[in-house]
Amino acid sequence: MPARLELAGRAEALAAAGTPFVWATVVRAERPTSAKPGDSALVLADGQVDGFVGGDCAESTVRAQALEVLATATPRLVRITPSPEDVGVADDDGVVTVHNPCLSGGSLEIFLEPSVPLPVVAVFGHAPIATALLRAHRLFGQQVLRIDKPDDPLPSGARAVVVASHGNDEEAVLEAALRAEVPYVALVASRRRGPAVLAALEVDDRLRSQVRTPAGLDIGARTPPEVALSILAEIVAVLHEPGSASKDEPGPVHEMTELVRDPVCGMMVAPVDASPHVETPNGVVYFCGTGCRNAYLDNPLAYAQ
Repeated sequence: MPARLELAGRAEALAAAGTPFVWATVVRAERPTSAKPGDSALVLADGQVDGFVGGDCAESTVRAQALEVLATATPRLVRITPSPEDVGVADDDGVVTVHNPCLSGGSLEIFLEPSVPLPVVAVFGHAPIATALLRAHRLFGQQVLRIDKPDDPLPSGARAVVVASHGNDEEAVLEAALRAEVPYVALVASRRRGPAVLAALEVDDRLRSQVRTPAGLDIGARTPPEVALSILAEIVAVLHEPGSASKDEPGPVHEMTELVRDPVCGMMVAPVDASPHVETPNGVVYFCGTGCRNAYLDNPLAYAQ
C-alpha cells in the first residue's frame, strides 16, 4: 500500500477517535532536498512524526511548527530555507519562513493542516426542538449528540448541554452539566416555567445562574428549526468568549510551547520528548536531529552555555 494511503488510513482512525494531529504535506521542493512534493507526515500533539517530510532538521522544524498550528488550530504554509532571511513571522501571503542551517541545500514549502475534535453539543429530550438540534450534527462544525437517559454520562468533550425534554427529568441532566462545569448549559422552557425549574435544582446559586433559559439568542424564532438555530448561535457566541475553556475542551489541544535553541547548530526546536535530547545535571538539552545530538555527546564542554 502506498505510504500516503497508509497515512490517510491512520488519519481517518485518529479523527474518528478524536485524537488531534497535523497533516504535513510537502508542496514545493528545491533540489537537492531529500523530500519531494507530495511527501507527507502526521504530527501528533506529543511531537511524534509519522511519515516523511525531509531529513532530521526539516522534520524538527515541521514538528515545532505543527505544535504551534495545533495551539492555534489554524493551517499554515511553512517555507524552510538554508538562507538567512526575514524569518519567524508570516509574510503578506501568510507564509512563515524558517531559517534551517542544517538543510542540505534547497528549500522546502510544507503545508500544515490541523485536525482537532469538533466541540460536542449534548442534547437531552425528544421534543421537536431537540430533534431539530440533532439534525445539525456536523453541519456547523459541532458534534450534536443525544443523551438518551437522564442518568447517562455526558459525552466526552461536551462543551454545551441543551435540555429540551419539556418537563421530563430536566433537573438531573442540568445538575450533571453544571457540576461538570460545562461552559454552556441551557434549558428550553418558557420565561415563566424556566425559573421554577432552576429553583428546584440542588446546586448553589453560582451554578444555578449559569443556566440559560429561555435557551437561544432572541432572533424572533418561532418554529423548532428556528429555535434550534438560535440555540446553536448562542453556543457559538458563548464558546468564543474569553475564559470559556474547560479542562475537557478538545481543542486547541496543545499549549503554545516556547522553542529552545539547539546548542550545536543554533536551530530553534520544540522541547518535547519526540525531539532528540540529552538529560544533563543542568536540565534537558534538545537538538534538531541525531547528528547534533551526537556532536554534543562527543564534546559537551564545547557547547556549554
